[in-house]
Amino acid sequence: MTCRKAIVLLSGGLDSATAAAIAKAEGYELYALSFDYGQRHSKELEAARRVAKSLGITRHAVIEFDLRQWGGSALTDDLKVPLDREPKAMALEIPTTYVPARNTIFLSFALAFAETVGADTIVIGANQVDYSGYPDCREEYLNAFEKLANLGTRAGTTEGRQFKVYAPLLHMTKAEIIKRGTELGVDYSLTWSCYLGLDKPCERCDSCILRAKGFEEAGIKDPLSSS
Repeated sequence: MTCRKAIVLLSGGLDSATAAAIAKAEGYELYALSFDYGQRHSKELEAARRVAKSLGITRHAVIEFDLRQWGGSALTDDLKVPLDREPKAMALEIPTTYVPARNTIFLSFALAFAETVGADTIVIGANQVDYSGYPDCREEYLNAFEKLANLGTRAGTTEGRQFKVYAPLLHMTKAEIIKRGTELGVDYSLTWSCYLGLDKPCERCDSCILRAKGFEEAGIKDPLSSS
């Protein structure tokens, strides 16, 4: 098994933790990036630090910038987080929890990090099966960013390095993601999925509902569930 370097976008949620575990199992040496961008709460950052430690990440960097300056999202503004929506309805429209251009910003930081440390792969926990309809989680978007990465960097244009945006969960259901993560020993009690920064998951926001649906369909008990 070869050991290559990869940058993993680590939010602290279920998906990014599983994507990181898959990349590690495939032999990548992992460097993690998390972001303090003015989001509603710090629960996910605390979770990202726990997950990074549990996976033996080589280096975990937390980047700070403030997207609350222009808001535009229920995660960076005083907009209401949608609650109690049916999973089938979630992919029909882009919800208020969409943060404008967030994955483009995150992937750009990851690309700069990758070029600096000699990594050729960026790992992202994007999923377009059980998800909330975000346009920057789709395969065509990720393919477009991969092309940009190779056209817009010194490593890609003059050094012969080919960057890859690797989204191992892209075509998996949430249940399949949870089963795979469980096989790899992911400790889901370390993760945080809820959009609200309460003492415990609200179990009513899109992220909590999709998480609960995934664990139920996988036949596995969610360690964060109150039921």
